[in-house]
Amino acid sequence: MPNVKADDILKGFKLNWMNLRDAENGKILWQSNEDLSIPESEHEARVPKKILKCKSVSREINFSSIEQMDKFRLEQKVMFKGKCLEEWYFDFGFVIPNSTNTWQSIIEAAPESQMMPANVLNGNVVIETKFFDDDLLVSMSRVRLFYV
Repeated sequence: MPNVKADDILKGFKLNWMNLRDAENGKILWQSNEDLSIPESEHEARVPKKILKCKSVSREINFSSIEQMDKFRLEQKVMFKGKCLEEWYFDFGFVIPNSTNTWQSIIEAAPESQMMPANVLNGNVVIETKFFDDDLLVSMSRVRLFYV
């Protein structure tokens, strides 16, 4: 059964832009203005291979929401050929209605000994992101990564 509140939040939600930076020097490695939160289709991102060499990556997203959210949060799974390699949890908190917000998070890399090479990962990694307001699932999107 559809949830009216979740539908209202999703209708008024837009991911305006997103970038990934080397967290050590702040250099932007990838950016997109595509709304990667849209759930209907699998999105694609072409990310430079050198991102895999970073010790940590800063992800910055800018989003707008018409609806108030009390506990906006994301759950992300890194899927490799359908198998979950990693799970990440991010909490934003309260979202003011009719607001635009920028949210920066740091993602620590796995130890170098556990990293797979870009040619193995290329096209085989899907980032599955679930958008929540507290425990209410608002949307789920998938982004397939290609390392260039």
